[in-house]
Amino acid sequence: MTQKVVDTHIHYWDPDLLSYPWLESVPDIAARHGPAELQAQEAETQRFELDKIVFMQAGSIDVHALREAEWVDELARTVDARIVGIVAAAPVDKGDAVVADLEALQAIPRVKGVRRLIQGQPKGYGDNRDFIDGVKRLAEFGYTFDICIHHSQLGEAIRLVRACSAVNFVLDHVAKPDIKGQVFEPWKSQLQSLGALPNVVCKISGMVTEADQEKWTPADLQPYVDHVIECFGVDRVLYGGDWPVSLRAARSWGHWVDTLGDLAYWLSDRERHKLFYANAQRVYRV
Repeated sequence: MTQKVVDTHIHYWDPDLLSYPWLESVPDIAARHGPAELQAQEAETQRFELDKIVFMQAGSIDVHALREAEWVDELARTVDARIVGIVAAAPVDKGDAVVADLEALQAIPRVKGVRRLIQGQPKGYGDNRDFIDGVKRLAEFGYTFDICIHHSQLGEAIRLVRACSAVNFVLDHVAKPDIKGQVFEPWKSQLQSLGALPNVVCKISGMVTEADQEKWTPADLQPYVDHVIECFGVDRVLYGGDWPVSLRAARSWGHWVDTLGDLAYWLSDRERHKLFYANAQRVYRV
């Protein structure tokens, strides 16, 4: 039986429409990626059917943040109705002043949450008072906050989640552990501490690009996946494709979803439905 999927982490970008400076460092995926390019890669898997999509902000420059959300909303209305949610960019590091940005996003009903990258920022960025105050304001709008960090920033993430108890958080890419080096600590202990907090869930995504991108095997990922599910439980884990960034290490969208299906072999059918579908519906309200 084919398992329907809500993919909670799909990026689209069009460098002819918006500016994405970071794409200069990854020329292998820098061309336009949109619904047509994604649909061409879905056929590789016969086990999973992509039923709903949550778009994840794709790193356009700040002044294009609202335009990015509006563009994806237009794609949802005219190209691919499977786009049911948008996690938009918003400058929460402005503190209370971010309210104006959030009010603008409210005009787009498909916006379900916000992401502001902590990854790549200097040490202490997630502990900044303005950043924390800005994240707190998300609760007034019913928006989630996606945490995108390097594993060395897990301490900041734990403090952020504790400080913003009224906000629901989604940890992206299992906090980007050093899978290539098969390093587990302190990621393992800190993830357990984060998983003990009730207002955070974990997205199983972005793992193949943290492994050896040329030579990774499912066995490299297995202990990390097992630990994530142990820490968060089957009710607080979500599938994320991280397409097209995932193409740096996976053949296609179908390659990664099949891989995670194999890695989660020990889950029951009901638990697999939670991982790949039901939990995403609840968390992102889609």
